[in-house]
Amino acid sequence: MDMPVRKLWRFNGGLHLPHHKQLASEQSVIKAALPKRLILPLQQHIGAPAQPLVKTGEQVLKGQMIARAEGHISAPIHAPTSGVVTEISPQTVPHPSGGKAPCIILEPDGLETWAELPEPMDNFLGHTPKELLHRIREAGIVGMGGAAFPASVKLNPGPHHPIHTLILNGAECEPFITCDDRLMREQASRVIMGLKILRYILGAEHCLIGIEDNKPEAIASMRQALTEAGIEQAEVIALPSIYPTGGEKQLIKVLTGKEVPRHGLPAQLGIVCHNVGTTAAVADAVLRGLPLISRIVTVTGRGIAQPGNYEALIGTPAADLISQAGGYTDRVSRLILGGPMMGITLRDDNIPLTKASNCLLAASTEDAPDPGPAKPCIRCGECARVCPVTLLPQQLYWHARARDLEKVQDYHLFDCIECGCCSHVCPSHIPLVQYFRFAKQESWAKEKEHRKSEHARQRHEARVARLARLEQERKEKLAQKKAALEKKKAGAVDPKKAAIEAAMKRVAEKKAAQQAAPKNIDELTPAQRKQIEEAEARRASQDDTES
Repeated sequence: MDMPVRKLWRFNGGLHLPHHKQLASEQSVIKAALPKRLILPLQQHIGAPAQPLVKTGEQVLKGQMIARAEGHISAPIHAPTSGVVTEISPQTVPHPSGGKAPCIILEPDGLETWAELPEPMDNFLGHTPKELLHRIREAGIVGMGGAAFPASVKLNPGPHHPIHTLILNGAECEPFITCDDRLMREQASRVIMGLKILRYILGAEHCLIGIEDNKPEAIASMRQALTEAGIEQAEVIALPSIYPTGGEKQLIKVLTGKEVPRHGLPAQLGIVCHNVGTTAAVADAVLRGLPLISRIVTVTGRGIAQPGNYEALIGTPAADLISQAGGYTDRVSRLILGGPMMGITLRDDNIPLTKASNCLLAASTEDAPDPGPAKPCIRCGECARVCPVTLLPQQLYWHARARDLEKVQDYHLFDCIECGCCSHVCPSHIPLVQYFRFAKQESWAKEKEHRKSEHARQRHEARVARLARLEQERKEKLAQKKAALEKKKAGAVDPKKAAIEAAMKRVAEKKAAQQAAPKNIDELTPAQRKQIEEAEARRASQDDTES
């Protein structure tokens, strides 16, 4: 029975590219061998780096959390196998700069001894979405399609953004990469179980699974699994193979016709989009209690002896995986992490695989030809024609080259998804994406410096205000003390002094009375005599009473 034709929309620009999928897609996923050491960067996701929970020399178990999430947008790191932490130090990590970042180095013991895992939530419908989100966060699951955004954050858009549509991204539009293709072919039921969990968490009524039409086996496998699961209002949709259909905003436009607002999120449209690999990892975390410690990685290119897809532990050095794939051929010209359009060229193959690493491309000059030195821009406008987010790459290039960071933001630099379409079609071979990445890094650094200086200014102003307040309080206390002293001097009486003065006054009065008293009885007045006689009579009466 033919599937009904669903209306699809078209995003701006894009390219039809040679797929080169057949190099690695024709054989099943191979489980990679255990490497001699694992290098685990503390930042394998968008957001704050994880904080180590272990120390050098500590024995850890497989699945044990060895670094906790730091902040809301972050994700923990788990030990991919059992072994000993040999060091925690800066190591070269997958990044365009080729710089170093803090990593946990783990030496496997070969025993594969598991830590105690959380209880499986077989009946996930009996748990609240909040409990499931906590399980997903604690499992360290991030977007595995490239962005590496913490999945639990993306699955919690908040009450102000009710979700009606869940989109699973199986487009895998970039040439050479086939890890999602093999996942959907071999483990479609696992993806569908993850779909059911995500749909329950979000409360989404509809579900769309977008897969490019150059993956017919994956489309058939997913449709069969969906039918067997009996999920209603869910559909697998074959998409035209136009790069970059796998971009989140582009996929939403193709499937729904809706445009995600500039600087906005899909949740504002009632849509959440997740990669099929992320969805499968969610099923593992909820139904089996497993953290994210491995992923499928495509090892391909004409510079590799045995291209294929490998399920490798997170932290595996690229050199180990390439060695397992037969090593390099004499045609290799450079090693790319990712695809030829959005990947980054590696300076060496000792960098570790992270949760976002989906491909190692040992490219020949045929796979990724060297464009040669850049020439002056001829203003042909091809870059603007193919840009999927309707930017003006030419203007962005001029301002990025001049380091005019305000101007590049006026031209919406941060809307650029770094898909590489502009660089690919540029007849002058100008590395436009590299200029845009540079401008973004400079803008972020400037913004960071601005925040730092603003924080320092606020702290300085707070300190000045605090010192002024303390000085004012000191002056007020001194004034109060001075007023009290003056009041004391003006109206207060010293008890000791008052007693002395009272005693002196009594002495003076007694002396004055003595001087004023008559010398003999003849000098007494009749009244005085009477008082004396009465007093003598009272004394005599008292004496008789006592006797």
